Amino acid sequence: QVQLVESGGGLVQPGGSLRLSCAASGLIFSSFTMGWYRQTPGKQRELVATINRGGSTNYADSVKGRFTISRLNAKNTVYLQMNSLTPEDTAVYYCNAEFRGSSVYWGQGTQVTVSS
Repeated sequence: QVQLVESGGGLVQPGGSLRLSCAASGLIFSSFTMGWYRQTPGKQRELVATINRGGSTNYADSVKGRFTISRLNAKNTVYLQMNSLTPEDTAVYYCNAEFRGSSVYWGQGTQVTVSS
């Protein structure tokens, strides 16, 4: 079956950096738009960033200039480099795979906590 497995989350101080990874299996990775979403208690899941099969990216306004999404198709992996982190970035971050306009697969999530 298809699996998306996130890693790289953890506790980081304000102003610090983390890099999240999402390793995909069971799908033709290069055919999918990949994305990162995040969710905090009591709030709906929100888009963070996406990258399509051609490398075109899209970011939420709140993370533009601080986060960078990238993909390495040869490794079936999508990354999220997060810099200048603030407490407002604290959330569970989820990896997503989209095919022909539909979000069809989700990872289990990885916790990112920004605190001193």
